[in-house]
Amino acid sequence: GSLVTLSCLSHRVVCQVISSADPVLDNGTSDGSWITRLENSYGFYIGLGLAVFSSFLIGSSVILKKKGLLRLVEKGGTRAGDGGHGYLKDWLWWAGLLT
Repeated sequence: GSLVTLSCLSHRVVCQVISSADPVLDNGTSDGSWITRLENSYGFYIGLGLAVFSSFLIGSSVILKKKGLLRLVEKGGTRAGDGGHGYLKDWLWWAGLLT
């Protein structure tokens, strides 16, 4: 039979049209549905990509902020742990904060 997809804002239903008087509904949760397999693999790769990208951003943020703090110490400024606020004038520290 033919497959008909019905969509609304929150749900999508795939109906199989057959010649019998008894309709058979498939909501896309069966393991044999190609739509379900496509959505599952697509969602997996999107999630994996987001996880890798976010870990890259978090790691680079920590590195940039640390480099900004080390530059401040090399210039002879007061360390942040000792009450200094010179790091707030450093563009590298701000770049790390914004990532």
